[in-house]
Amino acid sequence: MIRRNLLGTVVRSLSDVPAVCLLGPRQVGKTTLALAVREKREAVYLDLESEQDRAKLAETELYLEQYLARLVILDELHRAPGLFPVLRGLIDRGRRRGKANGRYLLLGSASPDLLRQSGETLAGRVRYLELAPFSVLEPTRRSPNTLWLRGGFPDSLLARGDAQSLRWRQDFVRTYLERDIPQFGPRIAAETLRRFWTMLAHRQGGLLNVAELGRGLGVDAKTAARYLDLLVDLLLVRRLEPWHANVGKRLVKSPRVYLRDSGILHALLGIADLDGLLGHPVVGASWEGWVIENLLASTPGSPTGYFYRTSGGAEVDLLLVFPDGERWAIEVKRSLKPKLERGFHEACTDIGPARRYVVYPGTERYPLAADVEAVSLLELAGAVGRRASKPR
Repeated sequence: MIRRNLLGTVVRSLSDVPAVCLLGPRQVGKTTLALAVREKREAVYLDLESEQDRAKLAETELYLEQYLARLVILDELHRAPGLFPVLRGLIDRGRRRGKANGRYLLLGSASPDLLRQSGETLAGRVRYLELAPFSVLEPTRRSPNTLWLRGGFPDSLLARGDAQSLRWRQDFVRTYLERDIPQFGPRIAAETLRRFWTMLAHRQGGLLNVAELGRGLGVDAKTAARYLDLLVDLLLVRRLEPWHANVGKRLVKSPRVYLRDSGILHALLGIADLDGLLGHPVVGASWEGWVIENLLASTPGSPTGYFYRTSGGAEVDLLLVFPDGERWAIEVKRSLKPKLERGFHEACTDIGPARRYVVYPGTERYPLAADVEAVSLLELAGAVGRRASKPR
């Protein structure tokens, strides 16, 4: 097993709150992480996709009440949404008996129903954590280029070769379209949603234009927006929101849209190997999206990511805003000799970031200007994690 960076956060969170809800797309490694938690704590594990385990919960309250003093792990919780009211009662009962925290670890594939119901019934009792695909900070023993090409889903990244990895990702997309997505939203034709997903891949990193997407798909803008919301809710697509401030300039207000896993992006575009990727028009946008996902995954829940762009051309690819308000401006360049454009300096004048970086594919750290440094993704991801973990 490759140790996930989120493991320590999950264990600490269970000491702070009664329930932790671990969210993430299918096959990202939630169950493996939960079983690692079980090794550290005396825990009961139930897989709600198993008929045998679901049968144990025929009398849910009666069964779970016998484990008030132990951690209970409930996997694929969206299979039993009616559990939430029961869990609330059991959590409150445990509090009265002196067992306040570390009661339940809930695993789900970010179903909108799951989020809505847990928010309504477990308010103040649950902490949400997201398990992203593998990042450059995790000890996968794979090169950065392999991680970029194949993406961070464990079975894709650790496959014997590129062909096997691509086949896994193609099967993953097909399974999501035909089996998983219908569980989470209104019935949508698999081929329609595949076309939509592929259209987003071709527009990686572009500004969202829902009307244009709808026209390309032959549906109205409202329907296209619903398709996008579903993929965002399932943590497969990211809407990177623009940062707004009163700077006296006309700002771009549409979000940018990225497929969150670079490997899924490449599979949808039919990119089989690194040579094919380097010769494809999406290469720059793919690398930009991969860098952004790695930086945002370097620490759970903080900082928040935005981009900044004005109608006059001032632009920052990624603006990290930490909980205390400190801002870092980050430009992404897939060149060993990155050059800063005038728009980046203008944007920094507007934003006033505490730090300014350019992420590039090299390993050496060096100044590009008096207040701007070129750094590797690995180094900057580590710096973001250390900054976010500082006591407030």
